[in-house]
Amino acid sequence: MDTNRTANGQAQKKRIRRLKESAAFRSIFGTVLLLVVFSVVVCIIGQLSFTDALLEQYADGAFMTARSAAQYLDTNNIDAYVLEGSGTVQYRIARKHLEQLCNSSGATFIYVIQPDLSDYAHITFFFSVINKDSPYTVYEYGYVRETTNEEYREKYRMLYEKKAQQELVIRDKGYIETDPHITAMIPLQDQKGEVQAILCVQRQMDALARVRREYLDRVLQVLIALVLLVIIGQSIFLHRTVLSPLKQITREAARFSAENVTTGKKLRETIHNRDEIGQLAESVDRMEEQIQDYVENLTRATAEKQRIRTELELAARIQAAMLPDTFPPFPDRTEFDLYAVMDPAREVGGDFYDFFLTDPDHLCLMIADVSGKGIPAALFMMASMITLAYNAMAGKTPAQILTDTNSSICRNNREEMFVTVWLGILEISTGRLTAANAGHEYPAVRVPGGDFELYRDRHGFVIGGMEGVKYQEYELQLTPGSQLFLYTDGLPEATDAGGAMFGTQRMLCALNEEQDASPQRLLGNVRKAADVFVKEAEQFDDLTMLCVSYRGKEGSLHVASQSDH
Repeated sequence: MDTNRTANGQAQKKRIRRLKESAAFRSIFGTVLLLVVFSVVVCIIGQLSFTDALLEQYADGAFMTARSAAQYLDTNNIDAYVLEGSGTVQYRIARKHLEQLCNSSGATFIYVIQPDLSDYAHITFFFSVINKDSPYTVYEYGYVRETTNEEYREKYRMLYEKKAQQELVIRDKGYIETDPHITAMIPLQDQKGEVQAILCVQRQMDALARVRREYLDRVLQVLIALVLLVIIGQSIFLHRTVLSPLKQITREAARFSAENVTTGKKLRETIHNRDEIGQLAESVDRMEEQIQDYVENLTRATAEKQRIRTELELAARIQAAMLPDTFPPFPDRTEFDLYAVMDPAREVGGDFYDFFLTDPDHLCLMIADVSGKGIPAALFMMASMITLAYNAMAGKTPAQILTDTNSSICRNNREEMFVTVWLGILEISTGRLTAANAGHEYPAVRVPGGDFELYRDRHGFVIGGMEGVKYQEYELQLTPGSQLFLYTDGLPEATDAGGAMFGTQRMLCALNEEQDASPQRLLGNVRKAADVFVKEAEQFDDLTMLCVSYRGKEGSLHVASQSDH
C-alpha cells in the first residue's frame, strides 16, 4: 500500500511538473500575470485619484461648514466671549446654532480656539460642540491643552500671521489617537481685520474609507472575472492554434529522429496555420528532406574520407620510411653521436632531415623546411631530399650541392614551391665542418664547457625560388665535446594560446639546461620546454630537430674560412 501511494505521489508530481513546463501553462500564466499587474497599477492609480477627489469634496464641505459656523459668531466681540464666559445668553445662542450646524452638516466636531501667541504650544477652547452620533466628548469653555503637534502649531501661526486664508489638516497615516479625520481651519477676524480666534471643523473619514473599500471590492471582482475569462479563452485558443499543431510537429520530429526517413504525408497537409506555426511545419518538412539528403551525402563522404585517410596514413608511413630513424645510426663509429626527430603538423609534413656517410671520413648532415603543408609539401619534400642526397653522394661541396639542387628543382617547379635548407659536411677525422645555408634557420653551436649560441651564418636564397642562384659556404672547426643543433622554424615559431612565440631565446635556455647531455636528451629537453610553453595550443607547423655531438680531440670553435662558389 505504501509503495503504491509513493508511486502515485511521484506520478502526480511528474504530471504537475509537465504542466508547469508546458507552453500553454506558461502562456496563460504570463497573460494572467500581466493582467494582474496591469489591474493593480490601474487600481492604485484609480484609488489615488478617487481618494483625492473624495478628499477634495470632504475638504470643500468642511470649509463650507466652517464659513457657515462663522456667521453665527460675532467676530467683533470675541473678547466678550472671553471676558463674560459661557453663561451669557449670547454665548448659549451661538453654541446652539453651532450644535445644529454640526448635526445637520455631518461634521464630527466644531470648535473655536485661541492659541498662545507666544509659541502656539497651547490652545484655549471657547466653543466645542460634538455631533450627536459621535462617541467623543466636548471640551468645556476655557479648557486649555497642548497643541496636537508641530503641524497644527504651524497652521495656527499661518492663520494668525495672515499668511493663509484657510488651512487643512489630514490625519490618516501613522499612529493617531483618534480615527482618521480632516480638520478645516479658518481665521475669525474683527472689523479691523485682526485675527481674534480660529474656527475648526473636524470631519471623520469613515465614509471615505468605506467608499474606497467598495471601490477595491468592485475592482477585485472584475479582476477575478477577467482572469477566469482569460484562462478559458486562452486555453481554447492555444489548444486550437498552437498546442495541437505543436504536438503534431513534436510527434513527427520524434518519429524522424528515430527512423531517419521521410514519409509521404507532409506536416503542411494537416497543419493549415498561416502564422509562425505553419512556417515551423514547413521548416520541419524541409529539414527532414535536407537531413535525409545530408545523411546520404555524408555516407558517401565518409567512405571517401576513410579512403583518403587510409592513403594519408600510407603516405605518412612512406615519408617516415624516407627519414633515417635508427639510432645510433652508425654504432661502429665512436667519433660522433647523432639524433634527430620530425613531428609533422598534419598526417604528412614538409620538413625533413637526413644524414649519411659520403665516404668513410665524411658525414653529410642536412635539415630542410618545404613551403606549405600536407600532401603537396610531402611530395616536394621527397623530391628535394632525393635531389640533395644525389648531389651530395657525387662528392660535391655544400655550396655546389645547393646550387645544382636549385637548378634541378627550378626547371620543373610549376607549383612555385620552395624549400629552405641547411647542409653541412663534417670531416670526421679533423672535426672540420663545411656548410651552406639556403634561407634556413641559424644553427646553434656549443663549444666544450660553454653554452649553446646561435651561429649567424650568411643565408643564401631559398631552393626553388629563383634560377641561377650561387650559394656560399663556410667552415667551422668542431673540437672534441662540441655540439651542433639544427632545427626548422616550427620550433621558435611555436605559439601559445595568447599568440606569443617560443622564440630562439627560450630554445637556447632549454639547450643549456643540462651540460654535456646526449643529443637525444638535448632534443627531449627542448621539446619538453616547447610543449610546456604552448600548452594546449594547436601545432600549426612541422617541428624538426637534429643534434650532433663531436667526440674528437679537445680544441676551440672558430671560423676557418669563407669562400664564394
